Amino acid sequence: MRNASVRVLAVIVFLAGVFAFFTSNGQAQSAAETCKAKCAMCHGADGKGDVPMGKKFGLKDLASPEVQSQTDAQLNEMIAKGKDKMPGYEGKLSKEQITGLVGYIRGFVKK
Repeated sequence: MRNASVRVLAVIVFLAGVFAFFTSNGQAQSAAETCKAKCAMCHGADGKGDVPMGKKFGLKDLASPEVQSQTDAQLNEMIAKGKDKMPGYEGKLSKEQITGLVGYIRGFVKK
């Protein structure tokens, strides 16, 4: 009986780990997809703003110290409310999607 309980517990722990892996991986993928759909037209796929719309508006490289020095709360608000010519995405993206984008933007420094 004890061995069966240990096996069941081991299976539950294993499945929880698999679920956590795929959920976090899915969230990263979702942020990448959201960025591609909502941000890349102006900021470029690499976040550098080196695309026609980015150049037109003089956008900063998302990996720049100026952008990266913003707090997560500031970046969340900028995405939600918009800034200058950038539209706000509050109501168009969920809070989780916006938070995912902030994490994705942080990743541009590592690339």
